[in-house]
Amino acid sequence: MHAHFRDHVYHRHSHETYSFGVTESGAQAFTCRGGRHVSTAGLVMAFNPDDPHDGHAATGDGFTYHMIHIGPALLAGTLADITGRESGLPLFPLPVLRDAALGAGLRRLYAALTQPVAPLAVSEQLSWVIALASRNAASPDRARPAPLRAEDSAAAAERIRVLLHDCYAERLTGDDVAAAAGRSRFAGYRAFYSRYGLSPSEYQRGLRLRAARRALARGRAAADVAAAAGFADQAHLTRWFRRCYGITPGAYQLADGAR
Repeated sequence: MHAHFRDHVYHRHSHETYSFGVTESGAQAFTCRGGRHVSTAGLVMAFNPDDPHDGHAATGDGFTYHMIHIGPALLAGTLADITGRESGLPLFPLPVLRDAALGAGLRRLYAALTQPVAPLAVSEQLSWVIALASRNAASPDRARPAPLRAEDSAAAAERIRVLLHDCYAERLTGDDVAAAAGRSRFAGYRAFYSRYGLSPSEYQRGLRLRAARRALARGRAAADVAAAAGFADQAHLTRWFRRCYGITPGAYQLADGAR
């Protein structure tokens, strides 16, 4: 959810999910767990499942915020993937957190959920948000899996790289990467990032852009190129092509043809 409210007042309610919100501007006041709290720009709100709370603007200018709801089973499963062991559900004792990294992670996850990006990128952003959020929990299982030996890490990263090259146009998921690495999703991600300096989803997008560039140079229509390379549509291709190469696919074709 992304919203701006000025006069709206939330009646006291609760969610069956974990709810994490980041205030973008203004200030939101609410009561939760017997206390009154205010979240201003940059702060993060953290509600446990079934936490009763209300909400309203703390000033006349209102407030703008992002809110993401994560089911307990999904959060617990992802946390187990990160730590390498099963544990109980975490409890967030403070409804308002001063955690800039978590706020930035929530923004990235929101963008991944609301824009045409690869499922792999959504999985990566979700894992990072839960890892960051768990630092603020009262009793999460903070145990971490033993780090991979350098040679094991390199081998896992190489297996992921082969998968990405073989299947760059496919809708790969975190589970696909984990299966290729022979490790958990989070361990596979860390091994790949450590070796190549990019997340698997970023590396996959680079491969898609290279394939698109080659196809455009052969004169193929941009819409066909986008579909063949694995982009959601032509607009998705154009956005990333311009972001990475500084020109649109059409301009690239004209320049290539002029040469």
